[in-house]
Amino acid sequence: MVRTAVILAAGLGSRLKHHTEAQPKGFLAIDGISLIERSLNNLVQAGIEEIIIGTGYRHTHFDQLAERYPVVTRRNEDYATTGSMYTLYKLRDLVKDGFLLLESDLLYEPDALTHLLEDECQDVILASGRTQSGDEVYIEANDGGLLVQMSKDKSLLKHISGELVGITKLSVDTLNMISEFAEKAFARGNNFLNYEDALVGIASVKPIHIKLVEDLVWCEIDDEQHLDRALKSIYPRIKSK
Repeated sequence: MVRTAVILAAGLGSRLKHHTEAQPKGFLAIDGISLIERSLNNLVQAGIEEIIIGTGYRHTHFDQLAERYPVVTRRNEDYATTGSMYTLYKLRDLVKDGFLLLESDLLYEPDALTHLLEDECQDVILASGRTQSGDEVYIEANDGGLLVQMSKDKSLLKHISGELVGITKLSVDTLNMISEFAEKAFARGNNFLNYEDALVGIASVKPIHIKLVEDLVWCEIDDEQHLDRALKSIYPRIKSK
């Protein structure tokens, strides 16, 4: 059973500047509860016992969560000049077993976690059907349901198998492999590498499954349009479930 989760929460949230001048975007509140606390509650309810948060911008907000949740934090001091894979790389020694990997700016139905936790495969990317959110990361899977490519640019994919949700289940072996892939990218000066790109980078030698849930209710909140959609459409649907 997976008992660990890793949340990537180092980003500046620059597209939500009015809301993130004093706090990370994970602390945006929906109906009085922040995104990050909703996620933490979902994780604990799903049986997760240890939650590792990779922080950066306004990191003390996340540090204080340890008073109420089974949270350990570690700061990426270079958060302003690095991508999500760099933050995950900084956390790698804290991860001892299979884990859920999440982004901090997600609003999602709790069953999103169940879909991954109950899947028998060790390495699984959660995908949804079409969202029309305006900032989609598209996934291409092969006929066996394994990862081939991910990109915001549709032209780089032969076909679209789903959209990246931002919740993934990974083994330690896969974490080690993407960390080795990342080390080579960092050596070339590519510190802005994202974890999605690292997963694509090893997909030809490491099978990574795609779990498609067509009607999954979720959203990422990166800008004002996303926030408006979350408040008016996504959250009411989650609440009704």
